Amino acid sequence: MIQVKNLSKSFREQSVLKNITIDFYPRNVNFIIGRSGQGKSVLTKCMVGLFEPDAGELNYAGVNFLSMSEDERRALRQQMGMLFQGAALFDSMTVEENILFPLNMFTNLSKKEKLNLVNSCLERVNLKDKNHLYPSELSGGMKKRTGIARAIVMNPKYLFVDEPNSGLDPETSLVIDKLIRELTYELGTTTVVVSHDMNSVMEIGDRINFIHNGMVEWQGNSNELIHSENKNLENFVFASDFMQEIRDNLRNKHQG
Repeated sequence: MIQVKNLSKSFREQSVLKNITIDFYPRNVNFIIGRSGQGKSVLTKCMVGLFEPDAGELNYAGVNFLSMSEDERRALRQQMGMLFQGAALFDSMTVEENILFPLNMFTNLSKKEKLNLVNSCLERVNLKDKNHLYPSELSGGMKKRTGIARAIVMNPKYLFVDEPNSGLDPETSLVIDKLIRELTYELGTTTVVVSHDMNSVMEIGDRINFIHNGMVEWQGNSNELIHSENKNLENFVFASDFMQEIRDNLRNKHQG
């Protein structure tokens, strides 16, 4: 479990995060949603140690990340898997080499053990025998699945995913959503997803956290989201006619 308590972060005179408190649960797909520029990415960068908060706590299994030594932080980061927007693969490396990268950096496993882990992860993401392809030879969905394989190869306790469906067609987005959900439950990870994709939120979101003006304005599950009367949340989620239709249909279904 990850507990964010009273977290604040400013850049010069601009306050970006204001007293954020959120619990992120294991074996849950925990979404952070909100308009661009509301602090979602800053929050996740604080959680993985890329930014240092000005105040608050970041508790991983009850231990405050902000009070850890550099060695303790490094050890905890080895329990984190990260899928960045665009997959962030190394263009000069093959699929296999990309997935090997964290194993080479953080483990003393034999070459055979590392390759076994790589191949196991490739099977999980349905990329068996794609080891020697380069990123330029992959579709957008295959790049994302390669990024997921790299993120899970260390068997992480915590999985951070930034805009997993950005640039993907609807069908491929469903594949990525299903994969994230399955891996979360199978591996028992605490999964944190930053997304603007409301279809994903409604499809796989166990817990949803809405950030507005640097503050947590609403928290709940997808069913509670449908019935929420928070105007800022409603304006964000149901801005399109398509999403309004989904909301109305679901409300009618529950009322019926």
